[in-house]
Amino acid sequence: MKVLLKHTFVTLALLTSLAACEVERLPETNISDDTFWQSESDIKTANNYLYTFLPGFNTEDNWSDDAFGLAANNISDGSRLAPATATGDYNNQYNLIRAANNVLEKAPRAAVSPAVLDRYLAEARFFRAWGYFSLFQKYGGVPLILKTLTEDSPELTAPAASRDEVIQQIYEDLNFAIQKLPTPTALGTADYGRISNTAAMAFKARVALFEGTRAKFHKYGTPATHLTQAVEAAKAVIDSKEHDLFADYFNLFQLAGEGRQNRENIIVRQYGVSNTERVSTHSYYRSSLETGNMNPTGSLANSYLMKDGLPITQSPLYKAPVKSVDVFANRDTRMSATFLKAGDPYMTTKPVFDIANLVFNKTGFTFRKYANIDDWNTQASTIDRVLLRYAEVLVTYAEAKYELEGSISDADLDLTINRLRTRGGIAKLTNAFVKANGLDMREEIRRERRVELAQEGFRYWDLIRWKTAEVELPKPVLGNYYFKSEYTSSTVNLTPNNYILVQDATFRKFDPAKDYLWPFPVNELALNPALQQNPGW
Repeated sequence: MKVLLKHTFVTLALLTSLAACEVERLPETNISDDTFWQSESDIKTANNYLYTFLPGFNTEDNWSDDAFGLAANNISDGSRLAPATATGDYNNQYNLIRAANNVLEKAPRAAVSPAVLDRYLAEARFFRAWGYFSLFQKYGGVPLILKTLTEDSPELTAPAASRDEVIQQIYEDLNFAIQKLPTPTALGTADYGRISNTAAMAFKARVALFEGTRAKFHKYGTPATHLTQAVEAAKAVIDSKEHDLFADYFNLFQLAGEGRQNRENIIVRQYGVSNTERVSTHSYYRSSLETGNMNPTGSLANSYLMKDGLPITQSPLYKAPVKSVDVFANRDTRMSATFLKAGDPYMTTKPVFDIANLVFNKTGFTFRKYANIDDWNTQASTIDRVLLRYAEVLVTYAEAKYELEGSISDADLDLTINRLRTRGGIAKLTNAFVKANGLDMREEIRRERRVELAQEGFRYWDLIRWKTAEVELPKPVLGNYYFKSEYTSSTVNLTPNNYILVQDATFRKFDPAKDYLWPFPVNELALNPALQQNPGW
């Protein structure tokens, strides 16, 4: 059973205001900051607002080599400029941080027990860490604001904190959350959707893997310190026994995969129980996937292994496709769950999919995760967006373990990656298998992460932390093989070997001197002269 976490919007103005209203007597229908913080219910209501900042569906995979939209993406192809004004990726995170700081300052006024107070303070600190990590990934060191500000606060004109200062604050907040938040079992059905202690552990593992591998491959700091924390946090989630894999990979991203019965989900952005009981809705399938705003690339397609565990370039099972469905033959079943193929349910006006429409689906492929024919018809889906799941924890543990120690045991592979490969119907990964077939263990671990988490917004940041964006992003964007008898378009560019050429390499670049960090918005530099632009921008 799925229970809706009801987000309360009525306190938005209260929670984000700089000061309380100065009045002698409040009308009974009004509320002020001075009178609000009285009970556990008040704190919970305030914390509910923090959940509205969990990201909804987007097309961020277009930043990477996994996806391409209706037109070229200026992050992916290296053509962007520093923005004139702050956009959502910058302002929204500071709005979240301010809201979390407000809870941390005001919640202690309420008449609640220390244990109850700590639980809600832990939620607020988790969300503050969430906001800072989003900024940290993009900009590195950023202004570190740990209290609510007034118009004359000196923090408004302070320089950015160092990279190390920001990551240490994220760790401190997450460590507090891990200690004070309830387990998923304790949250139960009634509080399904709220942040648990294992959510804080799993998110800490994500943070630590990012910084540990980034430091290792960009050659700075102390990579082992972060990688050790990634291993320990991921292993703590595994050892908690609170989570497990969901049996059906496709249904992970359907209504069948929602609620407490799916122990793989650790953090989700909730939309509702049904169209009559909902917080909000989305039309991700119809507005982003079917219409071609985000389409899988040939690079992603080629990363899926054959059932024997070998790449298509090595496996004797691989045969050159004659029809579009041949692309999926003898492949990892996660490919069929992530890409639409002929015969799949499609949309009301075309119930059965045959092949992608090249007018919209420029790569000749169409994503399938979250595809639901009923949602296409209503344009009001309540399928939750999965933000962190147990499979990520498993691949995080495997990668962190390998990068920390330079090797990984078969026992750890069985604990992590091989559970995912079994679900995908492909052969296990072992050290002997890697050696016998001339494979590279690091690349196979990275491949597993790529295919397991495809279409979930990870690939761009993986390229950034591995320092491989400068290699992968300048490559041409290729799509599917051009099946002339099936595709209707005749105005498509093709490679000499008949693959769809979506964007030529001459239009793509990546400058390693600047593109591994994002530019601060120009207006933020004008507002705060102590804030320095990132190198090269």
